[in-house]
Amino acid sequence: MSPLARTAQVPAATDPSLIRNFCIIAHIDHGKSTLADRMLQSTGVVSARDMKAQYLDRMDIERERGITIKSQAVRMPWEVDGVTYALNMIDTPGHVDFTYEVSRSLAACEGAVLLVDAAQGIEAQTLANLYLAIESDLNIIPVLNKIDLPNAQPEKYAEELANLIGCDPDDVLKVSGKTGQGVEALLDEVIKQLPPPVGVADAPARAMIFDSVYDTYRGVVTYVRVVDGMLRPRERVQMMSTGSTHELLEIGVSAPNPVPSKGLGVGEVGYLITGVKDVRQSKVGDTVTNSLKPAAESLGGYEDPKPMVFSGLYPMDGTDYPALRDALDKLQLNDAALVYEPETSVALGFGFRVGFLGLLHLEITRERLEAEFNLDLISTAPNVVYEVMGEDKQLTTVTNPSEFPEGKILEVHEPLVSATILAPSEFIGSVMELCQGRRGTLRGMDYLSEERVEMRYTLPLAEIVFDFFDHLKSRTRGYASLDWKADGSQVADLVKVDILLQGEQVDAFSAITHRDKAYSYGVMMTGKLRELIPRQQFEVPIQAAIGSRIIARESIRAIRKDVLAKCYGGDISRKRKLLEKQKAGKKRMKMVGRVEVPQEAFIAALSTGEEKKK
Repeated sequence: MSPLARTAQVPAATDPSLIRNFCIIAHIDHGKSTLADRMLQSTGVVSARDMKAQYLDRMDIERERGITIKSQAVRMPWEVDGVTYALNMIDTPGHVDFTYEVSRSLAACEGAVLLVDAAQGIEAQTLANLYLAIESDLNIIPVLNKIDLPNAQPEKYAEELANLIGCDPDDVLKVSGKTGQGVEALLDEVIKQLPPPVGVADAPARAMIFDSVYDTYRGVVTYVRVVDGMLRPRERVQMMSTGSTHELLEIGVSAPNPVPSKGLGVGEVGYLITGVKDVRQSKVGDTVTNSLKPAAESLGGYEDPKPMVFSGLYPMDGTDYPALRDALDKLQLNDAALVYEPETSVALGFGFRVGFLGLLHLEITRERLEAEFNLDLISTAPNVVYEVMGEDKQLTTVTNPSEFPEGKILEVHEPLVSATILAPSEFIGSVMELCQGRRGTLRGMDYLSEERVEMRYTLPLAEIVFDFFDHLKSRTRGYASLDWKADGSQVADLVKVDILLQGEQVDAFSAITHRDKAYSYGVMMTGKLRELIPRQQFEVPIQAAIGSRIIARESIRAIRKDVLAKCYGGDISRKRKLLEKQKAGKKRMKMVGRVEVPQEAFIAALSTGEEKKK
């Protein structure tokens, strides 16, 4: 539709009593996006001709993997008793790595639809999102989805859900996002159960930014929820945290495509376009106000998401370094949680140390860089952030083993997480064994029902960040679910394990690990390198060391040239003379020779497993 045709149906600001703002929260793969599709169809904002599965998931990678990564806001009309209401719905991600997207969405709503799969029941992330919604003081509408599945148990899980939030099992709505059953009744309940937004219409304008994305042609598109007053096109607006002012070139609502309007009033959710090219000027959590009549105080924001896991990203081809830098710059415009800084490695050349919220965030970011920017990347094994206190009592922040200070170490602080694990009660023993093997401390355990148990552990982040979830799934036949959040730090007996090739330290293979696991890391790494490094003309020792103490060793045997091949017949002394000459040559070669480690060996030893699968 052309801009001229579109402005013919420009909506004016809506009466706040006719607005309902809500989001859908659930565990990953419980059918949020499918339910959102049916809502879009039921309210008629997307025609049957334009409809496609996961309509609000705009990124290719979201559609490929079937997961939501970015929250999406959409406005839908719904009529009850002859009155047309405006429903602002925000579809949120379900994975623990994207909890910051969920918390931002909750701040823009009065209510939340808590969606639970009728075949799987409550999972850890469902609980985490429920607690977030309760902390934000939202009205909760419990809903069971996928009731059309043959293995669905709606009565059993309705009771579990009712016990959790303190309602009657009959109050739990039953829907099918696939067939559309119960979706219209859910929309009626949203209008009946959720309160309209509250704000002062004639006060100075205050709108909270809950998301911002970068558009190549229009610059930064900022998504806001208006709390007080009104914002109109062609006004000058001010960002309260930075003090920067901009002209409002366009203001409107997503329905689900952008529709310009004459303004946004109290309680409305919409978008602003100011022509700004830097997403950092539209900071999420900031308050937008009128620059001529500014508000006295801003709305409460959220904290910036803190990276939990660091990994090195290096281009396979060194000449792609500027392309990788530009790609990370562009990706950061759409992903506020991404942080990075340049770093160099003797083995891998120039690259970046990138901070992520978790392993899925790392995987998604890497896939987007490779697919959207056509790059070939190596990612090093993920590390967490340590605080190290040396003899001088100074704390050093270490995100990379090569930054670990030399000399005597007084203390090493490692980050902790509080983890919630939901599993069938028959697997309690194997889950406890796994957590205790990872230095976990049990904080509590509750039975949600006779068959399902919730276990709360405090665990070191370094122990769960790599393969903990895989082990948890395999020990519980895929039934367990995990949620975690940062929970301070503790002093731990951590050491840096160095790998030496012929007495020379190779920084790229160093790791920070607990003293109890240092030996197994040393044995594993030396064994792996013995397989990967080609044999030389001389024997090469591979050693793992903590400081000056060697804890593991493997040797790559020398390639022995057959110097006796030309020697047939004659006296043994002639053969011995040739062997002694070869021995002396090898001794001299060992003193001056250098071990060349091929790039493939570095990639195989350092990478996070994706390359090995390919």
